[in-house]
Amino acid sequence: MATDLEIAYSHCQRVTKENARNFYYTFRPMPAEKRRGMYAVYAYCRLCDDVADGELPIDAKYRGFEEIRRNLHASEPTGEDAPMFRALHDAAWRFEIPYRYFEEILEGVEMDMVKNRFASFDELREYCYKVASVVGLVCIRIFGYDDPKAEEHAVDMGIAMQLTNILRDVKEDAERDRIYIPQDEMERYEYTEAELARGALTDGFRALMAYQAGRARGYFESSRALFPMISADARTCPKLMHATYSGILERIEQADYDVFERRIGISTGTKLLLLARLWTGSLFPNAFGRN
Repeated sequence: MATDLEIAYSHCQRVTKENARNFYYTFRPMPAEKRRGMYAVYAYCRLCDDVADGELPIDAKYRGFEEIRRNLHASEPTGEDAPMFRALHDAAWRFEIPYRYFEEILEGVEMDMVKNRFASFDELREYCYKVASVVGLVCIRIFGYDDPKAEEHAVDMGIAMQLTNILRDVKEDAERDRIYIPQDEMERYEYTEAELARGALTDGFRALMAYQAGRARGYFESSRALFPMISADARTCPKLMHATYSGILERIEQADYDVFERRIGISTGTKLLLLARLWTGSLFPNAFGRN
């Protein structure tokens, strides 16, 4: 008969498989203990996002956030999400993950409730750090690393991925009255919120997006140094995430920054091919050159 902890991890695995199949297959090559830890972290992030993006009134959302905080530190979690918290607590103990990371992730999600404009990149970077870079800091605890510089590169990779999300989702975010591109940079390139609302693909917009893409590209390049610092049995996971998101950025550039016509992404087939190549390359490094 399965133990309560095994049931808890199975719950997190189902949440991951049902809601993020691409991440689910990214986690599969890792050893079972690390894989389960990643399922628990994904399920936690998913819960935070679901509370923030749901249809509940604002006061109900804040009650939901308080319930998350209570269960984060409860010796015995309660409610329908109790299994996820049991798994998360176990993963935090096994991989020595500081609880402040989980609190910062929640703080980042809460920012979306009160902030829908960013005056400068300094403001945006703080947001990217909390919603993405801190997740990276959690993940490398599970992956395993020895060099403290891995933390710096994990932060950069999180920022790169979140900036790519922002560029890809410009249209959808604007429809929800959320504009993540820094206001001072929109002014510099003479692109207005009114133009964004109607999807105006102007020269100014393309120049603005090229500037954002160049910034993201810089963070992607910096984060490449992370890979050799990660334990070999988990290296495929960050490599695939990096390849997927930098690939999305490349497709945005190839589309000449037209993110209004359709949502740009990478097909599941392409992601699975990348996974196969990177996994095989990790097992047999000489088969594909240096990794």
